[in-house]
Amino acid sequence: MTPEEQEEFKRRRKGRNLALAVVLGFFVVLFYVLTFVKMGD
Repeated sequence: MTPEEQEEFKRRRKGRNLALAVVLGFFVVLFYVLTFVKMGD
């Protein structure tokens, strides 16, 4: 694997990790909001 290919691989992995973190954060917020709404009833 050439250095250029390694850089591309790292960049893709970083982007995928960032997307995964955003989705995970969204689910945490969603769960928190749903719990908060249920407790409010």
